[in-house]
Amino acid sequence: MREEAAPAEQPRNPLHGMTLEAIVTALQGHYGWAELAVRIPVRCFTHDPSINSSLRFLRKTPWAREKVEGLYLFMLREEARAQRMPPRSA
Repeated sequence: MREEAAPAEQPRNPLHGMTLEAIVTALQGHYGWAELAVRIPVRCFTHDPSINSSLRFLRKTPWAREKVEGLYLFMLREEARAQRMPPRSA
């Protein structure tokens, strides 16, 4: 008889514990719908965008969800990089 392993902790995975809604909301707040549509040209971002319509589409479409998660990770890296860099003097 085999024991089932407990789910592995993922302390270094920035997506661990994040809901798709939180990811889309953060991206929309950071980039806005117009820039999201440029970066990921899918209809849920280009035509009458909303959080709910985006969630419905992304839950059904794995390739689009991967792109959204990738853009979210990129956004986190850019924010971290901006915090580490000293401000430029004019």
